[in-house]
Amino acid sequence: MASNMTDQQFTKGFSIFLGLGIVLTLFLILLGNINAGTITERIRAERNEMAASGSTMQHLQPAGQLNLAEPDSTAESTQVATAASVTVDGAQVYQLACMACHTAGVAGAPKLGDTEAWSARVTQGAEALYTHAISGFQGSAGMMPPKGGNLALSDGEVKAAVDYMVAQSQ
Repeated sequence: MASNMTDQQFTKGFSIFLGLGIVLTLFLILLGNINAGTITERIRAERNEMAASGSTMQHLQPAGQLNLAEPDSTAESTQVATAASVTVDGAQVYQLACMACHTAGVAGAPKLGDTEAWSARVTQGAEALYTHAISGFQGSAGMMPPKGGNLALSDGEVKAAVDYMVAQSQ
């Protein structure tokens, strides 16, 4: 009988514990829903305030714009070209795009500083080197992918890198 009494006490205590756990869980769910509603209302109020102030359009503006129109005069285009050529660093372009092949001689690429490998190419002239570097070239010694495989480079950047490599290899 004593054993039966402790089982009843355990069952009663466990039932109370379980009931309190369910009540606490429901209370926390209710509290969470109330809190989520106030957060949602605050966000909605901020959005409405931003829309009313008109600052939304300011946040949606692009970071930059492209001007594809031709310049009004050749003086402006010369200034733009001069400014662009001043900012291009052939050594930096070489480090970023050309070094991987021209340091190890991958696919027949002439190594930077190898005067013998560069001499035959230099005799073809700068325009031939620029054309091969920009458009790509397949020769008996190997191949050069267009813009060294980095099509994001501008023609000016590729030319600056070619000038740098030729200067380092003479």
